[in-house]
Amino acid sequence: MKFPIVITSLLFTSTAAFAPIPPQSHSTTKPSSSYLQAVSRKDSYDITLLPGDGIGPEITQATKKVLLALGQKCGFEMNLREALIGGCAIDAKNDPFPQESLDQCLASDSVLLACIGGYKWDKNPRELRPETGLLKMRKEMGLFANLRPAKVLPQLIDASTLKREVVEGVDVMVVRELTGDVYFGTPKGIDVVDGQRVGYNNMIYSESEIDRIARVAGDVASKRNGKLCSVDKANVLDVSQLWRDVVTDVMTKDFPNVELSHMYVDNAAMQLIRWPKQFDTIVCGNIFGDILSDEASMLVGSLGMLPSASIGDANGPGVFEPCHGSAPDIAGQNKANPLAMILSAAMMLKYDLDRPDEAQLLEDAVEAVLDQGLRTADIKQEGDGCELVGCVEMGEAVAKQVEMLEMKKNVIVA
Repeated sequence: MKFPIVITSLLFTSTAAFAPIPPQSHSTTKPSSSYLQAVSRKDSYDITLLPGDGIGPEITQATKKVLLALGQKCGFEMNLREALIGGCAIDAKNDPFPQESLDQCLASDSVLLACIGGYKWDKNPRELRPETGLLKMRKEMGLFANLRPAKVLPQLIDASTLKREVVEGVDVMVVRELTGDVYFGTPKGIDVVDGQRVGYNNMIYSESEIDRIARVAGDVASKRNGKLCSVDKANVLDVSQLWRDVVTDVMTKDFPNVELSHMYVDNAAMQLIRWPKQFDTIVCGNIFGDILSDEASMLVGSLGMLPSASIGDANGPGVFEPCHGSAPDIAGQNKANPLAMILSAAMMLKYDLDRPDEAQLLEDAVEAVLDQGLRTADIKQEGDGCELVGCVEMGEAVAKQVEMLEMKKNVIVA
């Protein structure tokens, strides 16, 4: 299917940011090689676990039970070794991501991260904050692309704060650039100018950084429903104009069957709430993606249900983690929801370990447990007739379903 090229002029009125920008047409060239490449399928994998802080150790233990049950059922081995990151690494090593943790991650087939952070370290200098360890890990491991699916499960549709007719059937993938933009740009700092403090950061992207994230997004979109919306602020930001130009060029040349559209970030934030079903795959820079992916996650009703994947060089491991935080207020109380981390393990199986059938089995096991009416506190609704369970019980229930369910064969990665 072809889409007409339409060139529009921008009118600087109060409604300019909300004007739709039509899809682009594409030439018919072959797509480029994929960044979404896994290690070769094998019988034994080395997996680094990063339990981190807060509820991290609890949801890691629940996920380990599920993975061990999966390996036993499907006849392959996962060698699970833990390493330090975040606040616990600061306490133990005075470093939020010690060199030995980085070395272990790089030597692994994949990495599964729980969560980091907590009130305890909030007042530390920036170099000794848990979040600095996370940024260091992404940069040192070359993890430039973050994939965040936001899929509304029918069992939890009433957990969303939006109306059923708005969120029913929503299935969005946000592809966020992860190692550039204002979070990493230089110069940056706080200086004294004319007697007052001035803070500044640099929103910067190179052509090659945009090119590679566009290729990931094109690859993802082509394996989903063939629609890609690129989000920027090209009406006022030069860096966004470059973003739009490069994304359009990549999609035109290398992904002719993907329908590309562009949307300003303020409009995208509104449209995600107004009509989320219009989106399939979204690609955006680091800061816009940080905001929009969290917004998209709430369509589902709880961050406790949402996985994510961070990928980079096809020759290196990815990092897979739940979207939620460390929830220190409920740490150690068996109240955490482990399902997002279990679903992150499913993404790991799909994208890093070349085991899409096993990934689907994990997803099916999670849905089966929800069908049974089991709920952790974050997804429990008053009067829903469901059973309130803790983190341990939820993990055990998923592991049991893994043992009982029949595995579907020849699942297509999307």
